Amino acid sequence: MATSPCSSSGVSSSSSSGLGADAGLEIRTRSVEQTLVPLVSQITTLINHKDKPKRSDKTLQAIQRVGQAVNLAVGRFVTVGEAIANENRELKEEMSVACIEARRAGETIAQLTNVASLDHPESDSHITIFTDKTGVVKAARLLLSSVTKVLVLADRIVIKQIITSRNKVLATMEQLEKVSSFQEFVQIFSQFGNEMVEFAHLTGDRQNDLKDEKKKARMAASRAVLEKCTMMLLTASKTCLRHPDCESARINKDGVFHRMRLALEQVIEIVTDSRPNGENEMAPISIYSGIREFKNKVEGLRENLYFLSKENLSAMLEVILEHTEDFTDSAYTSHEHREHILELSKQAKMELEQLVSVWMQAQNQKTKDLMEDLEVAILKTCQCMNELKREVHSAATSLAADLLKYHTDHMVLKALKITGVEGNLEAVAEYTCKLSEQKEQLVEMCRLLRHVSGTEPLEITCIHAEDTFQVTGPQIISAAETLALHPSSKIAKENLEVFCEAWESQLSDMSMLLREINDVFEGRRGEKRVYLSLPRPGKHNANLKALKPVKLDTEEQAKIAKLGLELHLLTSDVDSETEKWEDQENEIVQHGQGMSSMAYSMYLFTRGEGLLKTTQDLFHQAEIFATEGTKLASALHAFSDQVQDDDKPLLLLEAEKLISMCQQLQITAKASVQGKSATFTKVDACILKTRNVMTLLCQLLPLCFKLLRKNKAGNGCLKPAPPWREDRVRTGTNAHTPERRAETFGIKSLENHVTNMTFLESK
Repeated sequence: MATSPCSSSGVSSSSSSGLGADAGLEIRTRSVEQTLVPLVSQITTLINHKDKPKRSDKTLQAIQRVGQAVNLAVGRFVTVGEAIANENRELKEEMSVACIEARRAGETIAQLTNVASLDHPESDSHITIFTDKTGVVKAARLLLSSVTKVLVLADRIVIKQIITSRNKVLATMEQLEKVSSFQEFVQIFSQFGNEMVEFAHLTGDRQNDLKDEKKKARMAASRAVLEKCTMMLLTASKTCLRHPDCESARINKDGVFHRMRLALEQVIEIVTDSRPNGENEMAPISIYSGIREFKNKVEGLRENLYFLSKENLSAMLEVILEHTEDFTDSAYTSHEHREHILELSKQAKMELEQLVSVWMQAQNQKTKDLMEDLEVAILKTCQCMNELKREVHSAATSLAADLLKYHTDHMVLKALKITGVEGNLEAVAEYTCKLSEQKEQLVEMCRLLRHVSGTEPLEITCIHAEDTFQVTGPQIISAAETLALHPSSKIAKENLEVFCEAWESQLSDMSMLLREINDVFEGRRGEKRVYLSLPRPGKHNANLKALKPVKLDTEEQAKIAKLGLELHLLTSDVDSETEKWEDQENEIVQHGQGMSSMAYSMYLFTRGEGLLKTTQDLFHQAEIFATEGTKLASALHAFSDQVQDDDKPLLLLEAEKLISMCQQLQITAKASVQGKSATFTKVDACILKTRNVMTLLCQLLPLCFKLLRKNKAGNGCLKPAPPWREDRVRTGTNAHTPERRAETFGIKSLENHVTNMTFLESK
């Protein structure tokens, strides 16, 4: 039977229990894991060779080549390890021991595989792989454990770099908190900006390298806080310096510094895998995860009737039903959803009682009839839990969709800006109450969405969103109060704008999160929808083999981030428009959804995420996107035959625009380029032209929907307004709609702020 040294060496991706005293050698990053893969493959080849009585010269030479290759690779690897040890005194002793062990094991494997020159490898008392297979396995274990130790020790240096970078940021933040003059602030913030850029790069690389998806999600949340808070720190500090005696300005600034410190601390907890005071991390319990675990236990009764107690199963159900009270007790859950959840909870208890009754009988007497009854009881219990899961999902997502749609106009934020500039303290107080109510609605929405998010990373994203609304709401209020007290202050006005943009950005992120939660629920996980079209192994890739795959580096991602985010916002707008159509099988809707899905995958590419891994993937996707757009234009021509003559010219004009834009995108995507700079220019052009097509699509879909309803007059119906709509804010008709900015407060924006610090005094 074939074996692998990994199976006995303890070198695994999840645990290192087989390494004896080296219990801390858990592999937490993909880079360490991938470095080990070729070595494991070579050693496994050696150990799993077939023991044949007669061995050809070709076989002997192949075995020797593999042994020598392993030894040479280990030698080069150890040389690097020793260089690292010399540069890092605190790791020198451990690293040196691991390097010595690895070199010794490599040499042993080379000796045992030195068989090509022997006519009779077993003779002359020469110990070889054929006479001492146990020795090879032992050497393989030692080699893998020592190499893993070197890699994990080297990984500690990366962690040390992140901690050192964090300490620099903290030290500079303390200086920023204490400054009392603009000149001093300018100087220190320039240094702070550079340190934050370095920290962003280090933590970004670490986030991409982490294997644990929960840790990746937590790291992403912490980095998002730091990125957004950097701009907030700038404007809040400037406001405090301009108005040193203003209490609301001080509260506003203190809140930003506090939040940044918490985020920095969480990053260190993630990279060091530790918690303050040694406390364990309490994983949030959701209804989805509870139902999943409960169903697994119930279905496990088919295999083993005795592996758990009925009390255990009943307790699990009680915990799930307790969590459903978050829905039934919520003021924002509709009466219909509340009644269904209560009814299904009652039914779940009854189904479990019936299951336990049959289960207990089956334990005493295992007859065919009882086992059939048990199977029926298992199926009915699981079906009831599935219905409960579906009902809470519907309650949470419908509430979220309504709330997000209702708050897209940002009426409260607009009112706060207007009344703040007017210096109307009474009106500001009124609208801050409205914002507090809105905050409570959104926080409740996040709590309910967490229960139905479906995956742990999405649960963490929901928790992050809840925290963001909880913190940003009061910060907007303090910024608005400051502006009302100093209505002529440009910096106070800018500060309020920044916090309002953060709120708007989080609302936009919630739309994306809601879509991801629905994707998981409907089984569209991995690929956003079925429309994504990429070269697959054995298909479409005959002339792709010669192309060198290219990825965007961090700097290029930063340059294109704003364009990518604009594309992201447009996909949300298109999805909102397509969801209005009753007939989801309509050809226009189908093509629109397909284009939105592909545009979304291109947005993910700008972030270094998703299924489009290389620039060639992106260009191929752009071609497919343009083809889909041309198909949509054909569908629009067909649709134009159904509309009245007055409306037809406009629709045809827009369809012709779409064809022209898609043709331009096709030409750009197919154009041949060479060199890094030219490739990035082509990427930028493809994203830009895709964005232009999506902008046109955002205009076309409402037009088609309007024409469709015009042709089918009288079939519309409106839902009754939910209770939270009653206090809708009304502002004057002269309220200016702020331009929706696509600023992400990321690395690029931070670098821009550092560059433009010379303009601070003029504010």
